[in-house]
Amino acid sequence: QVQLVESGGGLVQTGGSLRLSCAASGRTFSTYVMGWFRQAPGKEREFVAVVNPSGGSTYYANSVKGRFTISRDNAKNTASLQMDSLRPEDTAVYYCAAVASPSPIVFLTTHRRYDYWGQGTQVTVSS
Repeated sequence: QVQLVESGGGLVQTGGSLRLSCAASGRTFSTYVMGWFRQAPGKEREFVAVVNPSGGSTYYANSVKGRFTISRDNAKNTASLQMDSLRPEDTAVYYCAAVASPSPIVFLTTHRRYDYWGQGTQVTVSS
């Protein structure tokens, strides 16, 4: 079992940056695929980015590609999402999620594939 806690959200102006962190409990963190999702009011939860267990492979939603960077530190049981060039449409609650899956990460872009979730952190980008 994995418990996840996000931090780092806040209010930022258009063009600004934020770094979200996801702290995980448990000694098997390095065996989990880690994903970031977001949900804006009235919208479905959508995929943002995913990283494989070793951290050597990443995949992004087209809407954030080139602006966001996902990473992980298995020694510290953390996953991060560096968000640059933020836009108002990035405003949402951001969630980290974990799943133990052998599937290629390009197939792990739907929230239903993930077993463990954090409580979410609010990101607001003002125009």
